[in-house]
Amino acid sequence: MRILLTNDDGISSKGLQVLKEELERSRPEADIWIVAPDGQRSGQSHSITMKDPIRSRRIAHQQYHISGSPADCVTTALMGLMEAPPDLIISGINYGPNLGTDLTYSGTAAAARQGTYKGIPSVAVSLVSTSPPYEFRPLARMVSKNLERFIELWDERHFININGPGHDSGEVRITHPCRRVYHDRLESFESPGGDQYWFLTGYPDESFVDPGSDLEAILSGSISISPIHVHPVNISIDERYKNADFQV
Repeated sequence: MRILLTNDDGISSKGLQVLKEELERSRPEADIWIVAPDGQRSGQSHSITMKDPIRSRRIAHQQYHISGSPADCVTTALMGLMEAPPDLIISGINYGPNLGTDLTYSGTAAAARQGTYKGIPSVAVSLVSTSPPYEFRPLARMVSKNLERFIELWDERHFININGPGHDSGEVRITHPCRRVYHDRLESFESPGGDQYWFLTGYPDESFVDPGSDLEAILSGSISISPIHVHPVNISIDERYKNADFQV
């Protein structure tokens, strides 16, 4: 099995390295490639580089870092760096959760989404922990045990989003994304030259723990697996608009 690993935390991320080590230990037959950003790219969502070149650098056998976004990593790997397409793309393991509406902003999720756009089974994996120690290995073991299941269940309409706690969990729940509302604020300072600089800060203001959601699973200590549709289709909402009387 040929596997492409990527992320949004950068090539030196511990989560990426632990996942690689676990796959090498438990799947010695696997052909593992890594194409990841050369630095932190969290929150870049599904941005792609269009007008500027993307620089890549080989740092080890079948391991590259690039100057672009997580989505760029997948495109560059599939269309430029890899000798043949992978059987599976895994993005992560991410520092911190990618629950609910976090998926809108997540570079980790974007890499998996881009893989699905390119027709490759793709999985995003995140550790629900916001402070050290970050225990990636239990989640890495779970991922490694289920590679064939991910490939069998996947289709071109979705990618797989996994969130897990930093400990061994005896239960996997199939979930849907919760809704998270952020309380954002901007902090600023003025430079001696008169330029004003802005920093976005904030925290989840409210998360809705509805039954069957990824957040409910995590709060119970379970691993959450959510199939995430990549095509923005809302049939029920479409019907409301079809019945509306638009004027021209």
